[in-house]
Amino acid sequence: MKHTSWTTSLLVSLLWSRPSGAYRTYRNYSAAELPTDLFSIYDDRPDGCPPCFNCNLDDFKCQQFADCSKANGKCICPPGFGGEDCSEPLCGALPDGRNRAPRGKEQYCQCKEGWEGINCNVCKTNQACNALMPEGEGGVCYKEGQLVNENFQMCDITNRKILDQLKEKKPQATFSCNKESEECNFQFWVDQKESFYCALDTCSASWKAESDRNITEYVCENIKCACVPGRMLCGEAGSIDIGDFLREEIRGPAQFRSVAAENNRDSGTVFSEPAMNDLISSVFGDESIFLNCRSGECLYETEVPGYERPIKTINTPLIAGVIAGCALFIVAAVLVIWYLARRAEKKRWGAIHLSDDEEEENAKLLADHKPAALLFENVSYQLKGKQILSGISGAVHPGELLAIMGASGAGKTTFLDILARKNKAGVVGGDFYLNGEKVRDEEFRSVIGFVDQDDTLLPTLTVHETILDSALLRLPKEMSRASKEQKVEDVERQLGIYHIRHQTIGSEESGRGISGGEKRRVGIACELVTSPSILFLDEPTSGLDAYNAFNVVECLVNLVKNYNRTVIFTIHQPRSNIVALFDHLILLAKGRTVYSGPFENCQAYFDNIGYTCPPGFNIADYLVDLTMHASNEQYRPIDEDSSLFNREGLRTSASSAIAVKSLPSIRSSNNDGEAGGSPGTSASFRPRNKRKGSIRQQQERELFTRKKAAAVQDGTISPKTDDEGPYDRHETMNAQWLKLHRQSGAPPPQILEDPDELPPPADGGTGTNLDTLVSAYAASDVAAALHQDISAASASAREANGSGPGDASPNGYVAAGKLKGFKKIGLLGQFVILSKRTWRNLYRNPMLMLTHYAIAIVLAVFLGFLFYGLTDDIKGFQNRLGLFIFVLALFGFGTLTILTVFGPERLLFTRERAKGYYSPISYFAAKVIFDIVPLRLIPPIILGIIVYPMTGLVPAWPQFFKFLLFLVLFNLAAAAIFLFIGIVFHNGGVANLFGVLVMLFSLLFSGFLLNKDSIPPTAKWLQSLSIFHYAFEGLIVNEVKYLSLIDHKYGLDIEVPGSAILSSFGFNVLALWRDCVGLAVFGACFVVLAYAAMHVLLVEKR
Repeated sequence: MKHTSWTTSLLVSLLWSRPSGAYRTYRNYSAAELPTDLFSIYDDRPDGCPPCFNCNLDDFKCQQFADCSKANGKCICPPGFGGEDCSEPLCGALPDGRNRAPRGKEQYCQCKEGWEGINCNVCKTNQACNALMPEGEGGVCYKEGQLVNENFQMCDITNRKILDQLKEKKPQATFSCNKESEECNFQFWVDQKESFYCALDTCSASWKAESDRNITEYVCENIKCACVPGRMLCGEAGSIDIGDFLREEIRGPAQFRSVAAENNRDSGTVFSEPAMNDLISSVFGDESIFLNCRSGECLYETEVPGYERPIKTINTPLIAGVIAGCALFIVAAVLVIWYLARRAEKKRWGAIHLSDDEEEENAKLLADHKPAALLFENVSYQLKGKQILSGISGAVHPGELLAIMGASGAGKTTFLDILARKNKAGVVGGDFYLNGEKVRDEEFRSVIGFVDQDDTLLPTLTVHETILDSALLRLPKEMSRASKEQKVEDVERQLGIYHIRHQTIGSEESGRGISGGEKRRVGIACELVTSPSILFLDEPTSGLDAYNAFNVVECLVNLVKNYNRTVIFTIHQPRSNIVALFDHLILLAKGRTVYSGPFENCQAYFDNIGYTCPPGFNIADYLVDLTMHASNEQYRPIDEDSSLFNREGLRTSASSAIAVKSLPSIRSSNNDGEAGGSPGTSASFRPRNKRKGSIRQQQERELFTRKKAAAVQDGTISPKTDDEGPYDRHETMNAQWLKLHRQSGAPPPQILEDPDELPPPADGGTGTNLDTLVSAYAASDVAAALHQDISAASASAREANGSGPGDASPNGYVAAGKLKGFKKIGLLGQFVILSKRTWRNLYRNPMLMLTHYAIAIVLAVFLGFLFYGLTDDIKGFQNRLGLFIFVLALFGFGTLTILTVFGPERLLFTRERAKGYYSPISYFAAKVIFDIVPLRLIPPIILGIIVYPMTGLVPAWPQFFKFLLFLVLFNLAAAAIFLFIGIVFHNGGVANLFGVLVMLFSLLFSGFLLNKDSIPPTAKWLQSLSIFHYAFEGLIVNEVKYLSLIDHKYGLDIEVPGSAILSSFGFNVLALWRDCVGLAVFGACFVVLAYAAMHVLLVEKR
């Protein structure tokens, strides 16, 4: 028997073994002793020098049955082996590849962390395998022994007899298999030194799972083995040499079988081959070689056996529930808004009961009020080198009403702004006195109120809410809320708007509200609640009908007379019943003073300088028309032949002021029974047949050409006394109505034959009529009395303060006495009040908010339908890109609506800020939190919770919340940018255009239209300015980073890691949180910039 003879020979060899010739030959030509110079293979090497290693030569063989390179004669060693003949175990770690260092003269290898084995091929941890993965992550150290790609095992021999025979020398084995080549390798080691090795081919691997164990089996049809000469069992001194046995008897088949049982006693590995089994059985009494192995193979997480790619399932009930929940949210929002609106409509403020302390607070507020007289002298204003106003003086005292009149462009509003100390763009000159004292602008503004010409009220608030907000923001901080509400109610009753206090202001866009006159009184009420000493109004009757205009002025008169306030307002051409209410009048023409003084002396003054208001004319209309014609024409004496009107039958009053204030029609008849033409009859104004020029020209010459003043009886006209009523003068002086035609017993009212009795024209007759009017007033007794009044008030104030004419401070300002403002509510209180106002404005005009929510739901469902169930392949990756960029574009361009949200309140903010309602930071914070956030925070959340499950994005809570986070941050950042643009650009069209350009620029550098790697180096920094880049990269990395995408080509499913695709598109897979921080910083920076722009730019400058 052949095997028996080999067994007998081995037993003899155990007793009489000696080194073989092969060993000696290897020792002479060991790898350590061979030269490394390739050129030494030529014959010119020195005598006695052995040839260089060349595996193409018969004398040199590659161990481990490694292949030989025909090109350079080097061995192509398997993993873990090196040296010229692949006999050296390599250290380090498997990922090091060719850079691994041989063990050399060391007895053991020092493996890197996470690796073990004689040649450091067996992994121990998942982290150690990351170095073998494409992107450095996702590696798994698979230890179950089942072959996937290339498996490595480190085994300890457990045969008892072998261990006893080798004593302190530890027997071990290494085993590896490659699935692709169907080849395996087996090495037997004694005390870390390789004894023999085997190469197995035509191998197959199987894995079987039973109830209590897992069985892994490798079966190879062919096996060949060889000894390492001079090693244990292979010719080492004192050891047998089984080299011939291995070379001639071991043929296969071979089996490597591992069992992993629940109880470790049944676990283990067996290496068997028929000839090897006979040898082991005969010598050691065991059936096969028994081993205890530790397996390790580095795999990507999706390659682990048993791993199944998750089959995406769409949770239809969840989707339906989410959509229904969002719809219910919208319905609930509508119901809440409807309820709040109805509650506001039905709410009725009951009687306000104040305690004694609160009554004292109100009384103290009124007691602190000090009547104020405003005097001004030589007021001038120059803008860009052009003189707008010059030489205007005037005075108005407590309990008086000052009207500023003039034609369009006369400078009325500019003059009123200067009197109210508004911030003007030009240079202001002149002296201003408050109760005879000069005071600083800040002190002056704290005791005045200013009502603009056009209303800037929030249309969604009620009348009471509008006035109450003004009171809460501007009344003293120490004053209780009940006292403030009582003050508001008192003002509402004073101005006759108490009955409409619960009606909304309204507008053309939001619907019909209160009338124009009522709006004007609401604006006045907002100023009156602070009990201002002086109230300024810019054309309070503008745009109102005659009835409402009279009601507004009547309210002002009541305020003046009953509460001793000072009221100054501009007015264009008031009706006669309104003119009758004036106390003082300033008449302007091209910024110059035509008249400034008591209104009761106005008619007498103009009569005396040759400009008589004809009977039946409104004195205000006549004076305004006079200034218009005087500004355009040079001085020209009247041509009596061109008189348009027949003087016969006309009567005129010696004082048209009395006629104007006498509201009933006044008629008289002559003593001869002739019908005296009463003012205004059509017959009186019928033109003659003979005329020169047009009717208009003749009328202008008749009405506005300077004539000699007419004397009444004794030639003098006494001013109306304070004891006279509006009708008394008419009853006692009926004889002053004179006929215009010549008749006995009555002197003519106008005598043209003696022009020397008129004041001389300005510039010797070469100037305009306006120059004549201005110079006539400057030389008049009215102007002198005015200057005397100003001087007396200033002297009285200095005397009261105990200072002389030269004792004023260097800047000319003195103390304001008891005239003072109040300490208003703080920033937090302002924020609370403005937040409530902003929220009311939002929910009472809900279309914008509800439209945002509705669009979010509709588009979310539509996108979910289009992108339903995204697949994990290249097409799915493309669809993800399209989904994300569309959602970002939707929110990016949708935030353009913020331009219209802030725009309507731009003027309101500048005016309220100028009036000292609140600090800019309080308004800005309230606007951002309670207006921008509801429109920019909730819509992306609604869209995200619908789109995410419908499209089948990564079904994990962390990824879902990151998805929502990026949408919200992007929307807020875009809103901050548009808020800044809307503040900087006043024009809405320009703001829209610039906003669109900014979004398009940001979209260009998002990474979707332009690959990052293709951007020129000089322009790459622009990508850091794109919020689309931060959001798009964050969304796509959050979704695709851990996906493995399948690309089906050439009949194969090629699996590509998502991170690899992201890298090829120029996305940084490690920049997710950096992108998140970038969006947050972008939004925060533009919020700060928006506030800075609002603080600096939105300042009232007239």
